[in-house]
Amino acid sequence: MPDRLYFTDSDEANALIASDPMALLVGFVLDQQVTVQKAFAGPLVLKERLGSIDAETLASTDLEPVFRQKPAIHRFPGSMAQRVHDVAVHVRDNYDGEAARIWSGAANATELRENIEALPGFGPMKVKSFGSVLAKRFGVDAARDLVPWHPTLGDVDSPQALADYQAAKRVHKAEWSKARAPA
Repeated sequence: MPDRLYFTDSDEANALIASDPMALLVGFVLDQQVTVQKAFAGPLVLKERLGSIDAETLASTDLEPVFRQKPAIHRFPGSMAQRVHDVAVHVRDNYDGEAARIWSGAANATELRENIEALPGFGPMKVKSFGSVLAKRFGVDAARDLVPWHPTLGDVDSPQALADYQAAKRVHKAEWSKARAPA
């Protein structure tokens, strides 16, 4: 288990997402339409504002005002507050509030994929990225078959690796957009 993940500019946020499975999950929920750094800093901001980010706290709190408090936790505070709430309810109700059971309780890759896909807001791309982090950073054997051929956050093991990953992602997105553009 790593002592930190290098997904933000904050050493404290990086340590939190590495040590708290619910924080890692919340970071993945927030990882859309904002930078990786903003998304994965969100769990620390939530913890500072709420005192805790366990599943029960997140599931039983009206998160929208917490997300909207300046500076906002996400570009879309209302919808992201709802998604974090929904994931927290799922973890509370299906895993007794223990987010790590999503992967530690999976017997194989198929079961792990099903567990992750059942999380509200987790589509194929998040399954691959989350699976890659679980396999490459946390050594979760059941996640190895979820790792895609392309670079993901699972490949990020330093601040420089994050910069390299984001640069490659920008190039890939530009090429993909160009290929989809009408001739």
